[in-house]
Amino acid sequence: MTPRQVSDDIRFMGRAIALARARMGQTWPNPAVACVIVNDGEVVSEAATAPGGRPHAEEQAAPAAGARAQGATAYVTMEPCGARSSGRTSCSHFLMEAGVSRVVVAAVDPSPFAAGRGVERLRKAGLEVETGLLAVEAAVLYEGYLHRVETGRPMVRISDTGDGFDARFAASAKADLTTELKRLGEAGYTRVWVGPGELADALAEQGLLTL
Repeated sequence: MTPRQVSDDIRFMGRAIALARARMGQTWPNPAVACVIVNDGEVVSEAATAPGGRPHAEEQAAPAAGARAQGATAYVTMEPCGARSSGRTSCSHFLMEAGVSRVVVAAVDPSPFAAGRGVERLRKAGLEVETGLLAVEAAVLYEGYLHRVETGRPMVRISDTGDGFDARFAASAKADLTTELKRLGEAGYTRVWVGPGELADALAEQGLLTL
């Protein structure tokens, strides 16, 4: 790969990460993902997870690219799902069906509907797949999602505005906060916020606040 190709990969993945960041806090119960499809150095389509979590980024961007998806590269901020819990067409299938030949992924998805299955499915279909590009920069997009997968609870941070969060966490500081957060995790929440004060102090004392 030439230095120019590496530079282009970084630039287009950066564009995808920016698209996804702009959608953070609007896509519950799904994470904010973006897909940028590029052919001959030109962006032919791009999309991010729609408000409310559907449709996914790839199922918007792939059809929108039309014939120009043939032989194109897709830059995706999170691994395309290899299967859907609903049984609907997977994001991997949308990319394959569109004729994309290369997929560059920032973060691998740990959920049971991906967990490497998306990458594996793409490779089995003959697509070139690369993972980990700008993974550190993409981490903020999925830190809450990964936290929920690992703990069953959404990540909780202190915020003054709540920008980029799924919801505000409202509970009594004397409540069973772990149980309350587990309920939100079961409902699909990944990032919730609290303002400074008694509740934040209680969460911190119980190791439930991410600093």
